[in-house]
Amino acid sequence: MTSRRTLLTATTGAIGALVATKGLAAATPATSGDALILSTWDFGAAANDAAFARLAKGGSLLDAVEAGAMVPEADPNNHSVGYSGYPDRDGHVTLDAVIMDDAGNVGAVAALENTMHAISVARRVMEKTPHTLLVGEGATRFAQAEGFPQQSLLTPEAEKAWRDWLKTANYSPQANSENRITPTPGGALDHDTIGLLARDRSGRLAGACTTSGMAFKMRGRVGDSPQVGSGLYVEAGVGGATSTGLGEEVTRIAGTARVVASIRAGKSPQAACEEAVRHIAHLRGDKIRGVQVGFLALDPRGNIGAFCLLPGFTYAVTDTAGRTVVHKGASLFKA
Repeated sequence: MTSRRTLLTATTGAIGALVATKGLAAATPATSGDALILSTWDFGAAANDAAFARLAKGGSLLDAVEAGAMVPEADPNNHSVGYSGYPDRDGHVTLDAVIMDDAGNVGAVAALENTMHAISVARRVMEKTPHTLLVGEGATRFAQAEGFPQQSLLTPEAEKAWRDWLKTANYSPQANSENRITPTPGGALDHDTIGLLARDRSGRLAGACTTSGMAFKMRGRVGDSPQVGSGLYVEAGVGGATSTGLGEEVTRIAGTARVVASIRAGKSPQAACEEAVRHIAHLRGDKIRGVQVGFLALDPRGNIGAFCLLPGFTYAVTDTAGRTVVHKGASLFKA
């Protein structure tokens, strides 16, 4: 989801009025039936390709989603994930990540510093500690102890954006900044996340989510991304879900756990994503005017779901033949 996550300048009219009238956008069904890897945003296409390549070489599902997440983490042109992520308001780049499989194995880190591949540290938490989440200084010390290379993640471009932002310290993140080109400190390109879901031909599932969080966020802020049941959730025989957008709104409803629970109750992945988005709109009313939240879901048979509050959310789907296509997500509201 800028911030991962997102606030646009106010749109006209109340959210309640939009829900009740012609402000609703048609919900078109997502591509379904042959999906192997699913991820958020246009830059998810390169991540999917890396994940597919890892599977093709005999890697596990965890290997695949980790490899996919590492692509945007290392991309200096992506200011919402990993290296070159925009810092918090004190100038520190802090990373959040989670990795999970359908056997209940999970590891996560939050407010990690000086380590490019937060997703790999999260996996190490899963595999080498009795815990599921390490945060802040503890997460950074663990990464150091495990031999992860330590480096400054604040690139000159990201530092300049932060110093420009300090002139006004006006925090105004914008929806769908992941797909904007021109950086505006405190506005576009100020977040988000990448969430990935993958399955194998037997229907097993795994997922990953990684982000540098909201640009110029308060120090210590953690969004939904590293929280199991909010940024990511996977359940054997049922499905997996990941989220993007304003993390605070996802955590209010334990969004991905809710999506998977709806699938378990008999909804399709698409209907489950729609239910979660509509619930946020009903719960929050005018408070989510201009806010973006989106969900992706994947079931063991390769059916997918994708739905968001506002137009502009995109997602990448890779089929069993390795073909990757970027789609536009259906939205509850029109622009």
